[in-house]
Amino acid sequence: MTTLLLADHDGNSLTSATARALTAAAQLGGDVHVLVAGADAGDVAAAAARLAGVTKVLLADAPAFAHQLPIPVADLLVSLAPAYDAVLAAASSNGKATMPRVAALLDMMQISEIVAVQGPTVFRRPTYAGNAIQTVQSSDSKIVATVRASAFAAAGETGNAPIEPIQFTPVATTSEFVENLPFKSDRPELAAARVVVSGGRAFGSAAEFDRLLLPLADQLGAAIGASRAAVDAGYAPNSYQVGQTGTIVAPDLYIAVGISGAIQHVAGMKEAKVIVAINADPDAPIFEIADYGLVADIFSALPELEAALKARQET
Repeated sequence: MTTLLLADHDGNSLTSATARALTAAAQLGGDVHVLVAGADAGDVAAAAARLAGVTKVLLADAPAFAHQLPIPVADLLVSLAPAYDAVLAAASSNGKATMPRVAALLDMMQISEIVAVQGPTVFRRPTYAGNAIQTVQSSDSKIVATVRASAFAAAGETGNAPIEPIQFTPVATTSEFVENLPFKSDRPELAAARVVVSGGRAFGSAAEFDRLLLPLADQLGAAIGASRAAVDAGYAPNSYQVGQTGTIVAPDLYIAVGISGAIQHVAGMKEAKVIVAINADPDAPIFEIADYGLVADIFSALPELEAALKARQET
């Protein structure tokens, strides 16, 4: 079985989602080829070639792929698909935009956000906002799937795969790249952070969210997250949202502050290794999944916790 994995990258470097999705691809058995579509993407291809388990890197380097628009990338994948038994991508924004087009063009059923591989055609994936795990078996002649990257460990960088340039001219597309406005932060990337500190609507304002949560995150070297309620209230930007309709995270430590634990939020963070909940409501659903819970007023508990962490670092 030979698998084609679409590389997830920002034009300059691979994202961690590629190495994690590679682990899933390798579990299908057989060779794994990685497709890098971009412009001036030689460094990205070199990084993909270093990933352990990659047997070949295909480099489609052309202006048409400069911004990885879904239509031309899907056309490219469809042109390559006949040589492969499976076509995979991480369930990132790029993967989610591209792979449904690939599945439709190939007349295959896409299997979305797999979290486990149980065989060449058998997978596990979340459903009902993550409240149930579904086992599915594909009867299609080819597997088309996206991978929930947080469910898999990242592949190492001990490989040395050959890089093969490929030529492809996509059909004219009705969409065009206009502008990229990335959220800039000195903090760790939310999806890949080892520690995440998230805040909810209980903070009451954006000012209190920043005043109380940011210093705690600084002490822990953590990424900042937020519930959808906090984002909708304007306390935090959309890029902070954790949950079914936000970013899926699986850090070593997840601290939920003032978050009640709606199922949509829990679906995005319940795979964290250790979950700590701080909430004034002892009946908050978040305590049902927390490894450690503190029933306390967040406005007094957070400054005390920050002070304790700061004193510990100074000793």
